[in-house]
Amino acid sequence: MKNSYSNIYSFNKKILKKSINNLKNGNVLGLPTETVYGLAGNAYSKSSVQKIYKLKARPKSNPLIIHYYSLKNILSDVIINDNFRKLYKSFCPGPITFILNKKPNSRIHPFACAKMNTVAVRFPKHVVIRSILKKINFPLAMPSANKSTNVSPVNAKDVYEEFKKKIKIIVNSGKCKIGIESTVVDLTGSPRILRPGIIDKKSIEKILKKKIKKNNKYKKIISPGMFKKHYYPGIPVKINQKKHDGKSAYIYLGKKFHNKKDFFTLSKNFDLNEAASNLYKILRLAKKRGYKKIQINKIPNHGPGIAINDRIKRASKF
Repeated sequence: MKNSYSNIYSFNKKILKKSINNLKNGNVLGLPTETVYGLAGNAYSKSSVQKIYKLKARPKSNPLIIHYYSLKNILSDVIINDNFRKLYKSFCPGPITFILNKKPNSRIHPFACAKMNTVAVRFPKHVVIRSILKKINFPLAMPSANKSTNVSPVNAKDVYEEFKKKIKIIVNSGKCKIGIESTVVDLTGSPRILRPGIIDKKSIEKILKKKIKKNNKYKKIISPGMFKKHYYPGIPVKINQKKHDGKSAYIYLGKKFHNKKDFFTLSKNFDLNEAASNLYKILRLAKKRGYKKIQINKIPNHGPGIAINDRIKRASKF
């Protein structure tokens, strides 16, 4: 069933078939995942991968995450190891991305990997994307469905606002449950977290039964989420703000300023999972309501708060 936006569709068997046919024909679609909405195309197709980079105006040095249905689907493309097997068993399908070495005969187009010998792979949990992946014989290159450096989209209308009708199909599945991008862990050597997410360092250490060292500064971008500037809502973002300046959008945790103009809570109950889920929605809302600046109160730096602080710190670099 189509809604008032001519290229946004509710998910059903007809749209599943239409989506699959479009992907097979090299088109790029806006699809929901449990983290954020993605811009999906055939990872084996040069033209599909090029379309993704062009639509996003994404630097060619920034690799894409390749999405698969299950473990058996990746065996021809990447080299797996014991650390990967342990984390896959515990967290997949789910919001975690693995950096693995690429097999020499992999069919993933080199452009999707920024011409590197490593691949970022993920096994998404959302029913829509899994329904599609199950029925196609290629993985999907799928970065977040936004222009490069912008805030990631958490609903179908966000995707439309980014690309209008440049995308033939945007599948609507409501608001993303998690609301921020996946955790990225490099498993090509000693495990290192390259981008924090809902699955945190402690959870990964518990499964691997080893401490993960602090991420050294990589000279090369080997994964999405490593650029210093990102997640920008289009207006300046100031973090760790103790007082409201009287005119900006003020984002905080709790309900101290409930129903007060200019104040936006990420979670009334100080729930950091809920806060992460609401972050991008509120950043976009502040811009839409005409604010010239966003102030963000200090966010606790533990659990999901680590990922939230990573995103707002990068947003504040503009």
